[in-house]
Amino acid sequence: MHNVKHSKIIILGSGPAGYTAAIYASRANLNPILITGKNKGGQLMNTSEIENWPGDGGKISGSELMNRMHKHAIQLKTKIISDTITSVDFKKKPFYLIGENNKYTADSIVIATGANPRYLGLKSEDDFKGKGVSTCAVCDGFFYKNKEVAVVGGGNTAIEETLYLSNFVKKVYLIHRGVNFSAEKILLNRLEKKIKTQKIIIYLNSTVKNILGNSSGVTSLLVEKKNSQEKIELKIQVSGLFVAIGYTPNTNIFVNKLKMKDGYIEVIHETHGNYTQTSIPGVFAAGDVIDHVYRQAITSSASGCMAALDSERYLNSLT
Repeated sequence: MHNVKHSKIIILGSGPAGYTAAIYASRANLNPILITGKNKGGQLMNTSEIENWPGDGGKISGSELMNRMHKHAIQLKTKIISDTITSVDFKKKPFYLIGENNKYTADSIVIATGANPRYLGLKSEDDFKGKGVSTCAVCDGFFYKNKEVAVVGGGNTAIEETLYLSNFVKKVYLIHRGVNFSAEKILLNRLEKKIKTQKIIIYLNSTVKNILGNSSGVTSLLVEKKNSQEKIELKIQVSGLFVAIGYTPNTNIFVNKLKMKDGYIEVIHETHGNYTQTSIPGVFAAGDVIDHVYRQAITSSASGCMAALDSERYLNSLT
């Protein structure tokens, strides 16, 4: 760990935001270093089909799209390093980063560390992680062919996972604590069709209270359903539970180093450029660490592009 690697720009994260920032920074001759972290390729590595990437009318998998971005970055001579940053010092110049394998300094930083799936917080959830409890239907759905499973959530991810699973499992119970789903209309229309075939059964106003099972894995769920005045406890026999209730941004190492709100890094959003600048000039952020609203591959890529351009402008101002 003796060598300190210096770069004009270091990009943290290898999802669409990180790779796009690398592609733009490389084209600007800034010779960026991109540090991938543990989750190489980001959340898209767990997405089976992308149907809304502009220009790709056919279906493309998330891993295929990320591999293409990776190749593109390497083609433009981005230096890609597999390391996990454990602490940062933004008070001194150049900025100082400590990783598990190396130390780094940089004149500017782009943070694109993404987000991780959120869990329900039940003790039984921990007990059955990897033994029936999952946050990725694409990764684990195959193991439940012709079995009955449940999905918890009410947004796009929950509906997408439910629809995906309904193609090969026997039955999907979709459990949502609210009354209305927040997913896109096109997904809800597809859901309606599947409900008619009785492949999908919906429980609204419902929460998972406990996950039951044995040494082989999950066998059932205890679900509390609220009707007008009373609470009814139901036992649903399932072999798997897919949790799809949102994400937590990967920003722990930036706490007290940058201005944040609810775990998300705050950026300036200036009208005349510098949109992605954090509370520290020279440190920029892009993708899911700044956005809990849109959370699309395309919006992450767009903000990665902005962060690279903002960084380039910042570096030019130093000379």
